[in-house]
Amino acid sequence: MKILIKNGLIADGSLNKPFMGDILIEDNRIKKIGNIDEDADKVIDAKERVISPGFIDTHSHSDTQILVNPYNEIKIRQGITTEILGQDGLSMAPLPKKYINQWRKINVAFNGDSDEIDWTYETTENYLKMMEEKGIGLNQGYLVPHGNIRLEVIGLENRKASSNDLEKMKEITRREMDGGAMGLSTGLIYAPCVYGDTEELIEICKVVAEFDGIFAVHQRSEADTIIDSMKEVIRIGRESGVKIHFSHFKVCGKNNWKYLDKAFELLEEAKEEGIRVSFDQYPYVAGSTSLGVILPPWVHEGGTEKLLERLESMENRERIIRDIENGILGWDNFVDFAGLDQIFITSVNKDRNKYLIGKNLIELGKIMDKDPYNATFDLIYDEGNSVNMVDFYGLEEHIIKILKRPEHNLCTDGMPSDNPHPRLYGSFPRVLGKYVREEKTLTLEEAIYKMTKKPAETLKLKDRGEIKEGYFADIVIFNLEEIIDKGTYVESKQYPVGIDYVIINGNIVIDNGKYHKILAGSILRS
Repeated sequence: MKILIKNGLIADGSLNKPFMGDILIEDNRIKKIGNIDEDADKVIDAKERVISPGFIDTHSHSDTQILVNPYNEIKIRQGITTEILGQDGLSMAPLPKKYINQWRKINVAFNGDSDEIDWTYETTENYLKMMEEKGIGLNQGYLVPHGNIRLEVIGLENRKASSNDLEKMKEITRREMDGGAMGLSTGLIYAPCVYGDTEELIEICKVVAEFDGIFAVHQRSEADTIIDSMKEVIRIGRESGVKIHFSHFKVCGKNNWKYLDKAFELLEEAKEEGIRVSFDQYPYVAGSTSLGVILPPWVHEGGTEKLLERLESMENRERIIRDIENGILGWDNFVDFAGLDQIFITSVNKDRNKYLIGKNLIELGKIMDKDPYNATFDLIYDEGNSVNMVDFYGLEEHIIKILKRPEHNLCTDGMPSDNPHPRLYGSFPRVLGKYVREEKTLTLEEAIYKMTKKPAETLKLKDRGEIKEGYFADIVIFNLEEIIDKGTYVESKQYPVGIDYVIINGNIVIDNGKYHKILAGSILRS
């Protein structure tokens, strides 16, 4: 099929000034750019519109849902044509058969769960094949998760990896990279990733470096000990040679905001040393994750069933409260940096608890006529640790500083749920509407670069991320005067406005604002 896009302002992703022009697409590639007068099967008039490469979401949590609902309209509606799965060290593959039931209970808070899936795929290669055979709405890449690697070798134990364990982990990492993973992810506040030490990560990352893959890291601290945490990650990059990518980079809590400039200094020093470093972030002052993160690491040892057993003991509960109120060195204490009144429940599984969605933990305590801690423990217990939250951690001025950093590219980090964080629906349009059009924090070409070419280069995505002859035809056409996110923390499930066309691999998926259910995506392997 030949598609001709006429009269648009082309922001090609390269940081060049936008220019007026036409684009001819033939089959799944961009054939010609310029002043084009040719016949085509479909002509799109892009007058008073911006033509951009498709947006690339480097931190996504569609891992389970994509096998249930492969169309992923939520992401496509905001112009995303490629997303990267396997984040935070906890995802779908590898997954030994003997751990399926245990792992599903852990994975549900990050990526959801479904009985419609055949969970016996075991490896990244087979997981990607499942998606490929079913068909996918947009392009998908995958990072092999550190937690899954550790699971296959050590299970859910809290112990140091032996030399023999490390060799097995490296073999698994090599197998998964050969199977199509683009790199490694970890979430060093989540079990079982939190049990891995620096040396373990260095050894695994040496294998990733052999493939020139990326190491995407939710670091051990984004709060009190963020400087030491960043130094650990930079050391991993130095000693393994791997490319470092900090996930959802931020500094949490007003007592820690003073560390932001020092964190930037560490990035500069690392780059001067020759360490490759980048990060992603979403444009909101609140984050979102599993409510279970408010529990200290020792509570998570052994998996969800052990966690729930520990919550049955009042002695354990008293110890948890002491740990939250006094802190544990090196542990990101969400209650400390956000506050009980700034942590809000966003999703539960049981109908009887859905009236609690939108309540903060102080309100939860009042509703349940208990102190906020035990009310929260009761909810986590009742829901089998499948509760999500939003936490307010930062300031608008920090978002702006982070957006302007040269290491930055955009992401959503959105977790599908009954009441998800609004970033799931609106990260990319928010930047274009709020930070380009309204506040002029970024120029149009800077913003488009951070959404397209920058992440494509970070991930080594071949022939994507730019409007360039011969490249895949992943394209977004939008109205810069109208584009904006619409979701709020109370009513987050709202599509953005201002996006007229989304083309994925030469297929028009959004046509003049109308969405078509087309499985136009491809699996992107390393």
